Amino acid sequence: MIRRLLLATVVALASCRPVNQLDRPRTAPIPAGGFAMTDALRVADRYKVAAIVSRRISHADYWSALQSSLVSQRLKVDVIGRSMMGRELRSITFGTGPTKVLLWSQMHGDEATATMALADILAWMTSSSADGIRDRIASSLTVVMIPMLNPDGAERFQRENAVGIDVNRDARRLSTPEARALKAVHEKLKPDFGFNLHDQNARTRVGRTGPQAAIALLAPAADSARSWPPLRARARLIAAGLARDFDSQVPGRVSKYDDAFNPRAFGDLMGVWGTSTILIESGAMPNDPDKQGLRRLNTAAIIRTLDAIATRAYEQSDPGDYEKLQYNTSGAFDLLVRGGRIVLPGLEPVVADVAINFEDAVARTGGRVRDVGDLAGVVAVDTLDATGAFLHPRPEALTSNGPRGYLTVGSRAALDIRAGADTTSALKRRIE
Repeated sequence: MIRRLLLATVVALASCRPVNQLDRPRTAPIPAGGFAMTDALRVADRYKVAAIVSRRISHADYWSALQSSLVSQRLKVDVIGRSMMGRELRSITFGTGPTKVLLWSQMHGDEATATMALADILAWMTSSSADGIRDRIASSLTVVMIPMLNPDGAERFQRENAVGIDVNRDARRLSTPEARALKAVHEKLKPDFGFNLHDQNARTRVGRTGPQAAIALLAPAADSARSWPPLRARARLIAAGLARDFDSQVPGRVSKYDDAFNPRAFGDLMGVWGTSTILIESGAMPNDPDKQGLRRLNTAAIIRTLDAIATRAYEQSDPGDYEKLQYNTSGAFDLLVRGGRIVLPGLEPVVADVAINFEDAVARTGGRVRDVGDLAGVVAVDTLDATGAFLHPRPEALTSNGPRGYLTVGSRAALDIRAGADTTSALKRRIE
């Protein structure tokens, strides 16, 4: 009788529990075979914050776009200081695990790719959907993000802060409130891992003759000898995993950043201060004028890496995947028009190559002529073979810099490539 009464009591108690607790698991199952880059890309697509559509986003608009995430009890938002112009600097904490991870982005105001990606990651972290990966990260890691460290620079889309200082060269002197805020967070958190998130020049190539670099990675040196103590070696394993992930999506477009030690830079000094630091530099890709493709890749790769840290899967990475990356090479022009004949009013056509740089090298707008003549051996992100064709500068190219009728260095790159020397000949291509 007693046994039957106990059984009835258990059944009755179970029937009082909410139905959703009985029928639905609290945590979604982890995908079979682990958490692949393809899984992470689906997360990036699903949780992309629709209100953020441009890399030129103000401090106020960015934090407004994050509001639906910031109200979540999964996050802790702290004001960690104010910028030179009084804008709030904020950190966001997710998770309560023993391993500490610090991510900071847009310390250069015109480098917003990762800032967009962090918004998407926060949307995923605060989703009401069950997710085993997210919960695993939350229980294993304490993740602190500083999504927009230089809001004054972001307001004007310039590299430096309001007083003209490069915040990433202020790690030693700490003259700026932005640098002091980052240093204070580091001292309080004492992170095991740090992610220094940047955008690099769109004219950077993979090696000397490779394509435009979409991503550059670095496990920074913590001394001028560029030695490999355990902290840096651990960062290299993280970078190796990132190299594999990025290369799976943009093969041949992942490079390695210069590892010369800079005692003024935060990425380098984080290693001195006890943090395994990884630099991710988002470059540029064809047909990605607002870096939405690179935003997606950053979102997926960072989520994957957080999970690799949570599970310590990164320890199985092959450091050779990092070491085999070619170094960045800078100094390329945006566009080289090779072999055409320049046609000026009243003059015989002249065979000459034309090198062009764009004012916005990512969006490829605002082209200017930067060199003219025999440019054999010159490196450019893109090369257009105009052999046998004729380059006709439009009027705005001939009057914007210097006397009327001249094509000079600095002129607008307003060129029509035509089949013949006559202005009415067939138009092959138009350059803006």
